[in-house]
Amino acid sequence: MGELLRPFMKWPGNKYHILLPILTKLPLGRRLIEPFAGSCAVSLNAPFDRHVIGDINPVLIGLYRTLIRQPDQVIGDAQALFGPANNDAARYYELRDRFNQSTDAYERALLLIYLNRHGYNGLVRFNRKGKFNVPFGRYSRPYFPAKELHTFVERFAQADFRVLDFEDIEAIVEPGDVCYMDPPYLPLSSTSNFTGYATDGFSLAEQERLAHLARRLAARGIPVLLSNHDTPLARQLYAGAQIETIHVQRFISRDGQNRHKVGEVLALFSPADQ
Repeated sequence: MGELLRPFMKWPGNKYHILLPILTKLPLGRRLIEPFAGSCAVSLNAPFDRHVIGDINPVLIGLYRTLIRQPDQVIGDAQALFGPANNDAARYYELRDRFNQSTDAYERALLLIYLNRHGYNGLVRFNRKGKFNVPFGRYSRPYFPAKELHTFVERFAQADFRVLDFEDIEAIVEPGDVCYMDPPYLPLSSTSNFTGYATDGFSLAEQERLAHLARRLAARGIPVLLSNHDTPLARQLYAGAQIETIHVQRFISRDGQNRHKVGEVLALFSPADQ
């Protein structure tokens, strides 16, 4: 495997640091479908030429579509927001308010790049009213990801970007497709449920719905690889799948002194096992 490609978005749960076990377990196919794309770390690096990149968050997919349509303009205009004049709390909250009030897709795309790199810990989080609510991050010199933005454009020039519920992919899968599912994780404890990047949480009923979908797709010949926390409930939900455990450094925590490795599962629902 050559040099890994980094996403341009900072992202809670970003899979960049555990790509090797994911890519090793991910089956090959002609098209990769990701309904929880997030920062697209897996799609950037998996050996597929065709992609369906989906997410429930319309602001994120809007950013990706705008970047692909107007790459040079987006990159140039976004870079202009990175500088000392915009790197203080007052200016950050002013631009955050502008983002939340704007209905212009292009402006929101630029501001999301800015907010992601200037906000606390690279969080992408919205309240129940759909307002971005991440506080100022206080970084001395936020990095502008010019290289990563150009790489994204080159890699996904022909990708199919969709705002969707994960179950929507059932209507578009075709023979030869492979699905990678990286849903909001099951909580490790009752106080660790931190899934606010979309305006609605991800309930146990949805975790069950996702597991049922994986089985249905595998029965149709579509392999599905899922990531989640390694908990008894996850193993119960994914019963019958090929399960591998990996240990992951947790980079985002409510308590900055409490960052440690946690177990995750990679659960492969293979057509051969159905």
